Amino acid sequence: MSVRVEAPIVAGAEARTIAVWQGRVRVRVVSKGRGPALVFFHGPWGLTWDPFLDALAESFTVVAPEHPGTTPEAHDDIYHLDGLWDLVLCYDELLETLGIRNAAFVGHSFGGMIACEVAAAYPDRVRRLAMVAPLGFWRDPDHIVNWMMLEPGALRAHVFRDPDGEAARRMFPRSDAQDAEATSARVRLVWAMGTTGKFIWPIPDKGLKKRIHRVKAPALLVWGREDRLVPVAYADEFTRRLPGSRVQIVEAAGHVPHLEQTASVVRVLREFLT
Repeated sequence: MSVRVEAPIVAGAEARTIAVWQGRVRVRVVSKGRGPALVFFHGPWGLTWDPFLDALAESFTVVAPEHPGTTPEAHDDIYHLDGLWDLVLCYDELLETLGIRNAAFVGHSFGGMIACEVAAAYPDRVRRLAMVAPLGFWRDPDHIVNWMMLEPGALRAHVFRDPDGEAARRMFPRSDAQDAEATSARVRLVWAMGTTGKFIWPIPDKGLKKRIHRVKAPALLVWGREDRLVPVAYADEFTRRLPGSRVQIVEAAGHVPHLEQTASVVRVLREFLT
């Protein structure tokens, strides 16, 4: 395993690229803040350091790894991971290299599923587990929308309650913008969806229901009331399988309540994680 320190991608943060999986998978990790360690697993659209992570960094040392394959200059590394179990083991190696053996986990969407899988495989690594609209199960009456099949405008409308709001503009570049920066952002977005989609589709039920009983950490589910991508009904699937877990429904929010109602979600997370 090797570590390379890089220029930070956000003010006040530290960025380093760590090679795991016999040196074949390079993962950039962004860290910022003070206090107990909090590992953030990002969603299907790549890691964006936003006001939500800045707010958490006021109370925790936020450690945010980029999903394998989404780190610049390491896109092809994703081909060394064949399935979900490879990915879970890869994250275990990463956390071991970082010296993180007992931390709070926070994950959104795809990242929520990964946080739960790591918590099930290595229960002692996780002190508290918070999942924001996580994937992991499938119910025929409540289909999860395959966002990879959506046009850009429809994608924004499915992810955000307000597809024209500031949070949506930060995550998704305008489809009509033609400058080099916007084009590069669109390429990164599509590639991030492809690399994460490798471990989700054609159906996001990869057997978590057989492993979730191994999770020891207290768990919190956060869901936007108007989630058009992963219906809020899936909160029941998680709480039914995680005794003692609880759900926080966020009003006026879609699939990204932590971005649309940042102050409310951060307050709930701080109370739960501390």
